[in-house]
Amino acid sequence: MSTPAPTAPEAFGPYQLLEKIATGGMAEVFRARAHGAMGFEKILVVKRILDQLARDDEFRDLFKNEARIAAELSHVNIVQVFELGQHEEHLYIAMEYVHGLDLARLATRARTVGDFPISLALFIVGEVLKALAYAHAHTDEQGHPLHLVHCDISPQNVLISFSGEVKLTDFGISRAAIQKADQNVIRGKYSFMSPEQAESRPLDGRSDLFSLGTMLYELLTGRRLFKASNRDDTLRRVVRAEVPSPRPYRKEISEELEGFLLKTLSKHPSDRWGDAQEMYEALSKIILSEGHRATNSDLSAYLRDVIEAANAATNPVAAARSPGAPRTVAPSPVVVLAIEASPPPRSIASPRQSLAALTVEWAGILAEAQGDVWERGEGSLLVVWTASNGFRETVSRVVSTAQALHRLTQQSGYRLSAGIAPGVARIRSDNHRPAEGWELAGPFYLARWMMNLSAHRGRLLLTEVGAKQIDAPTVMLGRIPIQGNRYINLHEVA
Repeated sequence: MSTPAPTAPEAFGPYQLLEKIATGGMAEVFRARAHGAMGFEKILVVKRILDQLARDDEFRDLFKNEARIAAELSHVNIVQVFELGQHEEHLYIAMEYVHGLDLARLATRARTVGDFPISLALFIVGEVLKALAYAHAHTDEQGHPLHLVHCDISPQNVLISFSGEVKLTDFGISRAAIQKADQNVIRGKYSFMSPEQAESRPLDGRSDLFSLGTMLYELLTGRRLFKASNRDDTLRRVVRAEVPSPRPYRKEISEELEGFLLKTLSKHPSDRWGDAQEMYEALSKIILSEGHRATNSDLSAYLRDVIEAANAATNPVAAARSPGAPRTVAPSPVVVLAIEASPPPRSIASPRQSLAALTVEWAGILAEAQGDVWERGEGSLLVVWTASNGFRETVSRVVSTAQALHRLTQQSGYRLSAGIAPGVARIRSDNHRPAEGWELAGPFYLARWMMNLSAHRGRLLLTEVGAKQIDAPTVMLGRIPIQGNRYINLHEVA
């Protein structure tokens, strides 16, 4: 059977349209190529108004408005607009091409590898907040505020590149001082609207924050918050803004993160965060205190692994024929225990067994506690638990295990140094072993650091995040400065 010849690129003004990426309610989007002098080529996106709307003045104005607003904005987390043009009857916008997936498609495909990682969900929302903080505060050339509100914050309009960049796009229905379109028409994705947007009331940046909260809630829980079977029921749910606790759907969600979500999703704008910057600072504190740190590299690795897993699920035969290196999934919540035994001073009786024998007994206790030993030496171990059921249950188990190890070590005539740090780690999905370069990641470095400090006191140390998860009494020992005026509180198990 002969293979059909590939379709030739469509010539469109100064561009070649290579393939259609998407079609929306107002325009169709193409990956395109632009040619320049001396053979220069550039891949970008061309968004052109649909044929049936090409002569509709309202939609033409909306389309022009998108280009006009987006051209005003220059930020690393906002898709850049290069040109507004017209070819024959078609208005078009030429803009930056983000090679990757939108968040809606990423979240859908991610179901093949489990729950969307909390650390990456918070990282993505933080990047969008940076874009919104910039856009909401933007002014025109005379310094007058534009009062820009995006009005369509949703997973479809958050783009994730293969290099882990997060970019906000589609300002087509934005409301701003420079817009002249009718402000009383409800536009946008109904299930991601704010209550005031659903009722066509005046909007400010807090409306976008509500929409972003809806997106985060759905990423974390995997459940639609306001979506109903029809438009009217969806809008009624949005207006009521009744938000169930997310914690029954995801045990790893802390009380602090739940409080952050519920404040973001308050029905009345005055009860939400004052602006995107305030919300970003609150989110950063949670990321820092709960160990949810993630990077562009983590998001990049996750995107590629999700695509690989989705392809394997739809075409297992092809995946079996092309075995590759073990996949590295996104950062998973973990609790790290670093322990080390040291001989007593010479003035005290000699130990009753060797360090090697003690290490073997440690291994038995850890096996019963389902700890995974990542590093092993004579008289020292680094052990990891995956906190699949949430930090509280896992940290409690690790603390009780460490206390059992402490008793055994003392009975054997040694001193035990131990540090416990909850956090996140990139681990391989095939065997739960660490990915390359894990040694300097936050919880591992911190657990070792606390272990060394513990040697001078002979008591178990853990972070403030860990101390909040257990019922055993703890004493705050001090704080570690880590960045600027930020710090981590250290606690000692009494």
